[in-house]
Amino acid sequence: MSRLAGSRTAKWGALVLVVAAVALVAVALVRGGSDSAAQAQKSDPEWCTPGTQRSALCPHGKEFDAKEYAHHGNAFACINFASQADAQAVLRADPSDPNHLDDGGGVACRGLPEPRDTEPVAGTAQHFRCRPGDTRSALCPQAKRPFDARYFLRYGNDAYDCPDFASQADAQAVLRFEPADPNHLDDEGNGIACPDLPGPKDVKPVRREAP
Repeated sequence: MSRLAGSRTAKWGALVLVVAAVALVAVALVRGGSDSAAQAQKSDPEWCTPGTQRSALCPHGKEFDAKEYAHHGNAFACINFASQADAQAVLRADPSDPNHLDDGGGVACRGLPEPRDTEPVAGTAQHFRCRPGDTRSALCPQAKRPFDARYFLRYGNDAYDCPDFASQADAQAVLRFEPADPNHLDDEGNGIACPDLPGPKDVKPVRREAP
């Protein structure tokens, strides 16, 4: 009888040890994941001190002064900024655009990552020049120009707005090409893009994808 009791005690002891080992491994994995996540968030190099301006080299800094980028002539390019919104803030601080950040229509550096600010800046210096092969747009509105819907989808989400199009029909062509509507041209969800734009018009609704 004592041997049977001893055997049971040994089995329970072994089971407790196994459970404890599994728990320790789980805790180690959780801590490791948390440390990795924290390390991923703190990806700025050591030279990015707390007072360093946010930039492409130090993209997680909180400090950003657009005026610092606006008064040195043509000294900076889109690659110097951490986000499109930062480049837009520089364009907004000096609409004469000495850095030539304006991609056209008062929006800077459309290809940069989020956060984004695509509200056009009024009064920007126009460095954009319409070339023979450029697609039709608000900047190059001539009806004889070719139109390529892919041009307005090249930068991903919300890079272009209704004022970037020469006509409602052109905006509708983009919505028809990509019903997911990454540019938010159809905010009402009725399948009609930019209804307030001038003609020519195309008001045949596009069947939208379910959210």
